[in-house]
Amino acid sequence: MPTVAVVTLDGFNEVDSFVASYMLGRVNRPGWTVSIACPTAQVTSMNGVTVNAQMSLTDLPAVDAVIIGSGMKTRDYAADPQFLASLRLDPERQLIGSQCSGALLLAKLGLLDDVPVCTDLITKPWVMEAGANVVDQPFYASGNVATAGGCLSSQYLAAWIIARLADLETARESLFYIAPVGEKDEYVDRALGHVQAFLPAPTGS
Repeated sequence: MPTVAVVTLDGFNEVDSFVASYMLGRVNRPGWTVSIACPTAQVTSMNGVTVNAQMSLTDLPAVDAVIIGSGMKTRDYAADPQFLASLRLDPERQLIGSQCSGALLLAKLGLLDDVPVCTDLITKPWVMEAGANVVDQPFYASGNVATAGGCLSSQYLAAWIIARLADLETARESLFYIAPVGEKDEYVDRALGHVQAFLPAPTGS
């Protein structure tokens, strides 16, 4: 069954990593696993929250989907050739998503060439400097690679991965659970509206 890694680096943004990992972790299927993947045994967030790694970056080639989270030190990581070499990702076999400044890492890896890219407003000039075409929208996917911009757009990355690795109804259920009471249907419909356009056509259509 599918395995998903949420890459979480020192100085990480809690919303990016925790919202996505929580939503993905709600998929109740045998063998479905979601892990926080880090370059060290522990990493500390931009607000001082320390978490233990559940997976090493050396394990990334074996997983089915990867989300690269963002944080205050992403530019430092993006300037480190040794770190970039540790991100061994395969868009032919894996689903790969980036959240906010995580797009800078995917751009440095050459995974965002010639496709629209979503990122946060602070990171936007750095991603453009890396040669990416940044667009003013929360989510975009091309094939097996997706980007999201803005902390709360992490829900779109999670829903996209769930829809791709499980099914659309499971993605809907995960979104429904986290949606505010009193606006659940409206919330879910709007969220899925950002994701469904980038899902493969149903078999036989």
